[in-house]
Amino acid sequence: MKLEYNVYSSKELGDLYIVSDGEAIVKIELFADDWEELSSNHQMVKSDSELLQTALEQMDEYFRGKRKRFQLPLKWKGTPFQEKVWQALCEIPYGETVSYSEIAEKIGNPKAVRAVGQANRSNELAIVVPCHRVIGKNRSLTGYAGSRTDIKEKLLNLEQSYARE
Repeated sequence: MKLEYNVYSSKELGDLYIVSDGEAIVKIELFADDWEELSSNHQMVKSDSELLQTALEQMDEYFRGKRKRFQLPLKWKGTPFQEKVWQALCEIPYGETVSYSEIAEKIGNPKAVRAVGQANRSNELAIVVPCHRVIGKNRSLTGYAGSRTDIKEKLLNLEQSYARE
């Protein structure tokens, strides 16, 4: 399958690779190493399609504090459990955080805290599906994209600075 992409450059995180299948956004890659692996395993075409232009505009609005919720067609692929988690992530208000256990309770599976963490890790639509808003029960910034809590911290600080305005 041929995928289209474009790149949004943010001062906070650097280049973000936004990928579309022509109908919906299917991936947002934050890390250059992962992007290189993804692009070497799939046929990728840089595109200025209307969908990708809209995604770039909305990403820019997000990083300028003008957009609190994305309005893009998304296509995620995961288990029914993961999809429940991702849907719950989309309901976390801008600039706020919840714990992994709160998400587990929200989806009706209070003992699935670790599985919620794994679903967050499997989220391929970073920022748009805001897994960065999920933190540890003790309010610590735990596991973002493995050990990249610095990214989580930057995104939360960005949102909280605009939420206070």
